[in-house]
Amino acid sequence: MTLNDLYRTACQNCKEKAQEDSCAFDVSLLFEHVMGISRYRLPLVGQNPADAEKAVEFLDLCGRYAEGYPLQYLLGEWEFFGLPFKVGEGVLIPRPDTEILVETALELLKGRKNPVVADLCAGSGCIAAAIAYKRPDAKVFALELSEAAFPYLRENIARNQVEVQAIRCDVFAPPELPLLDLAVSNPPYIPQNELETLQKQITFEPEMALFGGEDGYHFYRRLPAIYYHLLKPDGAIAFETGYNQAQKVSGLLLAAGYGKIGIRKDLAGIERVVFGQKS
Repeated sequence: MTLNDLYRTACQNCKEKAQEDSCAFDVSLLFEHVMGISRYRLPLVGQNPADAEKAVEFLDLCGRYAEGYPLQYLLGEWEFFGLPFKVGEGVLIPRPDTEILVETALELLKGRKNPVVADLCAGSGCIAAAIAYKRPDAKVFALELSEAAFPYLRENIARNQVEVQAIRCDVFAPPELPLLDLAVSNPPYIPQNELETLQKQITFEPEMALFGGEDGYHFYRRLPAIYYHLLKPDGAIAFETGYNQAQKVSGLLLAAGYGKIGIRKDLAGIERVVFGQKS
């Protein structure tokens, strides 16, 4: 079997089973991951025979992808904010929408020298690492409870060579921290009753990182009050929210004593980030 034959076979199989719009691109990523050949070079080397062992590995990964297993887990790595992050079962996959939260955090930190930041429910560490990368003068803490996610957090901090202190703890009972300029979080926010409506790929991600209680607002109700007292007098808090949650989260921040409430939309025009300043 030539490399061309192998690639075409995989694309056809995946299109028939997965029916994803991005199927061809995703297969090309798996092809490069296993075979070491990008889709741009394939026209030049496509008539060469495919390595038999690698071909079996590649088709196996494509089969798992077609059955709904996340592409990011198959690759073992995913890019976020231009940085590489190791991912796998047990940790939430970084998504482009969350980059809006990082951009908002960086806006809120403008003009602050040597700011102190806490990333709550840090997961893979993508938010904390991206902030620390863009603001090397910041002192960044990454708080995460999950035993499965914590090794990814530590490895991604080291991989990206950023100054972030990883702390394994319950964000509802934070350790002693210096006063914060900013608390930032992409907390679990999917309502429990939406489990049956999720795309199959999402069901492979840890429930602990997905579900925010019966109505999805468990973390939004509790975190603002807890971290209000850990913020500097002009400190701020910022959350990623679900597609229909921003207005209610804004109200929860107001009720917790925050002012200067703001909302940022994602590239699809969905209200994605809510922030407020300690009054």
